[in-house]
Amino acid sequence: MLRLGLTGGIASGKSAVAAMLRELGFSVLDADSLAHKLIEPGQSAYDEVLREFGPSIAGAGGRIDRAKLSSIVFADRAKLDRLNAIVHPRVAEVIFSQFELWHRAGVRDAVFVEAALLIESGIHKSLDGLVVAWCEPEQQLERLLARGLSANEARRRIAAQLPVEEKLRLATERIDCSGSLEETRRQVTALAVKLRRVQPPK
Repeated sequence: MLRLGLTGGIASGKSAVAAMLRELGFSVLDADSLAHKLIEPGQSAYDEVLREFGPSIAGAGGRIDRAKLSSIVFADRAKLDRLNAIVHPRVAEVIFSQFELWHRAGVRDAVFVEAALLIESGIHKSLDGLVVAWCEPEQQLERLLARGLSANEARRRIAAQLPVEEKLRLATERIDCSGSLEETRRQVTALAVKLRRVQPPK
């Protein structure tokens, strides 16, 4: 069972690629959603995040207001690093537990973990390969503006991640998401065929 990472810059097409892989029958763990769950009340990162960033980030019912937290950490690199230091090890633990569960269940296909910060967190070093979804930086900016972010906020989010060139240097497979969805789908389908050809027979 190949354990592969799927990453890419914000608004680069990573989630679309993940959805296509799921449609093709691959198991894909969404680590970014997992990170959001870990800061919910009662979850493993909640108390530490609250202690680090103060009670002002808690909203109704004590839940951490992710918009408030984002505005703090994306304005201060040291605070972003601190948040990542709290959350990333816990995310990694869950990822590798899930891989083990799939392995024990007899999954023979490649499995994926989708995460924006796979490289930044160092998790990619423990995987069998890395698929990088990418598009042009101008397209990332356009897509973030379409999501309602201001130009300054969008640029801050992009700047907080590794440049796409560095991600592509570490890629074992690349998916160009700068064209149409159909062009992306053709690349994902070709990757699926390639992966299933190198897997051991069932």
